[in-house]
Amino acid sequence: MPTLFPMFVKLKGRRVLVVGAGAVGEQKIRGLLDTEARIHVVARKATAEIEGWAKERRITLSQRAFAKSDLQGSSLVVVATSSPKLNQRVFREAQRRRILCNVVDVPEQCDFYYPAVVRRGDLQIAISTSGQSPSLAQQIRQRLESEFGPGYADWVAELGETRRRILASPLATEEKRELLHSLASPQVFEAMLSAQPKTNGRSAV
Repeated sequence: MPTLFPMFVKLKGRRVLVVGAGAVGEQKIRGLLDTEARIHVVARKATAEIEGWAKERRITLSQRAFAKSDLQGSSLVVVATSSPKLNQRVFREAQRRRILCNVVDVPEQCDFYYPAVVRRGDLQIAISTSGQSPSLAQQIRQRLESEFGPGYADWVAELGETRRRILASPLATEEKRELLHSLASPQVFEAMLSAQPKTNGRSAV
């Protein structure tokens, strides 16, 4: 298997097609909602949650059979139906149109994989086993969630604001680089935590 290229993609304004609107499809759609992608869901039946998102106009829902024309203009396709035949049909058509496609739980029919993700505000740590063992990826995610606690969300936001001020300052390039590097140290993070208001013996973050 070739080595995967890891990247984070901006989907805002891009059309993402999801074929299938059951429990698995709902999970995949939920992960796309905050990306501000234009999500189009095609399925004969949909969960109540998905129908609710459609009523709120967070997604577009077409309750009918999949048609090849549904792929038109899509940047990404996620397939989550219980029909292997339909899954393969969508995958092959996406391949023909050179659209990246993921057929859930079928690694050989995936151009990309959903990683296990640790999210702390703007900090995202993604773990992938290239589809070999999602269970292992989830276990590693749980370990990392313990190591990178909720306090990192505030710290990353603070680092971003400080970085913008430093880059706009008259300091020399090398001075800016050294200062930014020092501010991202574990010692600074611990100092930030200790400065937070305490609640029941613990920091508020």
